[in-house]
Amino acid sequence: MMLLLLGLALVEALSAPIPRFEERAALKEDVRNMFHHAYDNYMKYAFPHDELKPLSLSYTDSLEELGNLKLERLSETYSGSALTLVESLSSLAVMKNSSEFEKGVLWLAENLSFDVDVRVNVFECNIRLLGGLISAHFLAKDSRKQLMSNGYNDQLLMLAEDLGLRLLPAFDTPTGIPYAWINLKTGVHPNETTETSTSGCGSLVLEMGALSRLTGNPQFENLALRALRKLWSMRSELNLLGTNLDINTGRWTEYSSGIGAGIDSFYEYLDAYRAVQQHYRYGSWYHDADMRTGKATYWQFTSLQAFWPGLQVLIGDIAAANATHREFLRLWEMFGIFPERYLLDAGKVHPTERYYPLRPELAESTFFLYQATKDPWYLDVGKKIMNSINVFSRVPGGFASVRDVMTMKLEDHQHSFFLSETCKYLYLLFDDSFLDGENHVFSTEGHLFPVNQSWQQQPRPKILSRLRLFSRQKPIDTSALASKTCPRLSRGSVESACHIPDTRADHRCVSRSDCGVDATTCAKRSCSFAGYCS
Repeated sequence: MMLLLLGLALVEALSAPIPRFEERAALKEDVRNMFHHAYDNYMKYAFPHDELKPLSLSYTDSLEELGNLKLERLSETYSGSALTLVESLSSLAVMKNSSEFEKGVLWLAENLSFDVDVRVNVFECNIRLLGGLISAHFLAKDSRKQLMSNGYNDQLLMLAEDLGLRLLPAFDTPTGIPYAWINLKTGVHPNETTETSTSGCGSLVLEMGALSRLTGNPQFENLALRALRKLWSMRSELNLLGTNLDINTGRWTEYSSGIGAGIDSFYEYLDAYRAVQQHYRYGSWYHDADMRTGKATYWQFTSLQAFWPGLQVLIGDIAAANATHREFLRLWEMFGIFPERYLLDAGKVHPTERYYPLRPELAESTFFLYQATKDPWYLDVGKKIMNSINVFSRVPGGFASVRDVMTMKLEDHQHSFFLSETCKYLYLLFDDSFLDGENHVFSTEGHLFPVNQSWQQQPRPKILSRLRLFSRQKPIDTSALASKTCPRLSRGSVESACHIPDTRADHRCVSRSDCGVDATTCAKRSCSFAGYCS
């Protein structure tokens, strides 16, 4: 009976429709339709406010509510910053809707002002508004894209610089780690909270750095780097960081951490991969652990963790990315969409965090895995994600978040990241022609930043010196981009001379002697407390 069931499952898996090249055009148009259903309803019922309420066909001025769980110090005069429009510009460019892109740029240039009395989260404002404006500036400036028919005079950059200057007072702290909150008009409140998250202070350098390079004002990059370096200096002996800290004392207030909420974006901007794999990994899943001891604290999956396989692709660990992605997909298929939090030890959804706010992370990782492997199976995964969102979230007025994955009851909110990330990654999965011949970095909010070669000409750090032992070429102090040293993808298995495989094929271990030597770092692998070589 068991063999029969396995045989039927295998037949079903092999017979599942996998989108091929000829189907991608149709799937691309399906995603375009999704995006415009969300965008057009926002423009009709919510613009110029921040986000759409698709069930009531209304709006919410939600920028001041992002990260503000207790809804403290809300403004009585704030009436929105066209947040969803700003977030949508890069997606409009990717989908080659130049007329709507140009119309949005011109409206923002004439109407958007940040001289408003509103308390905002520095991190959210940085990745959504500042990042959206800078990305759209890059796109508008690129004459090859032909997005601005009547020319462009750096209007978005001027808005970005004004916003950046309004965020700078948050960095005036004893540690250099910024306050989590600032009023765009009056600065930091005298009684402002001194607690912030690792993501909140450690994920600012891409947007702030780009702003410095574009304006010639080094303050933005210097302050963001100062905060990042201070944060990194606070890591434990295990090279782990906590989730929350005090900006005045530079002490951790929450030692438990993982790869999910409160720290996820930090890992996208700074590599601490080996420590994560050693102390947070359990098979293909990841739990939270105490940064001081590596001891597990919470056995849980949070939907934000789904970005991790995409990061593993960028690091080059494709096998691990694929394994984790498949486990995450299995959870998606179990419910039809992701619950915000799933308790791995109890095997059930968290009692209160049962919602799905149209998050992009699984689509993001699927896109990166397809780019790395060109395996058409990932196209089928993208199709499943798209179909699930259409089935459970699409309403006449846009796309509503799911309040409870057990009942599929909806919530009256369409988040701006659905347009900036979820739709963009799905579209690029089926049509990546926009990226042809160019290198881009995706911000943590899915905004595109071109890789500018002139910005890469920095001396290589000395910590890379041992890698030069394996090369007979004279070391050069230029970037990998300039010297074209990025490793090429190969269908074959390439191992370094120092590689020693783990004793067991499933990488289980009892002691360190069961573990081999890493092919990339040539370092002896360790046996984690969970019993896996890493």
